[in-house]
Amino acid sequence: MLTGLRPETPGAYADRLAEETTVNGRGMTDYDLPAAPQERTPLLVRRCLAYVCACLRAAQGEFGDTEVRAYVSLSFADTDEGLLTSNITFCTPLPDVRPYIADLEAVTDAAVAEISVEDCSAWSSPRR
Repeated sequence: MLTGLRPETPGAYADRLAEETTVNGRGMTDYDLPAAPQERTPLLVRRCLAYVCACLRAAQGEFGDTEVRAYVSLSFADTDEGLLTSNITFCTPLPDVRPYIADLEAVTDAAVAEISVEDCSAWSSPRR
């Protein structure tokens, strides 16, 4: 999941951002959640935030990296059911590489949040 933070990751990529997003972008597990939006949405969002904060705290603890960002997107699946789904990608902003999402406010086909470890600290302290 956080393999993109390590330089020894194999593969040929255009840049580090492409490598990071290829290695770690994934959908959040949601098969066990109810289909009704009023029940599904808060559970999916809570699950995403818990996962993201655990990963960002691990990156900080293991690598000392506070610059990693998590991008959480919520959108409706292109299926008959049209269930709300989520995708999470981690990457590090770099001065010489284009941003993962250049204009976050311009995204119209999904709800997207950029989350840092500092954001997680504001929500709650890690459980021991």
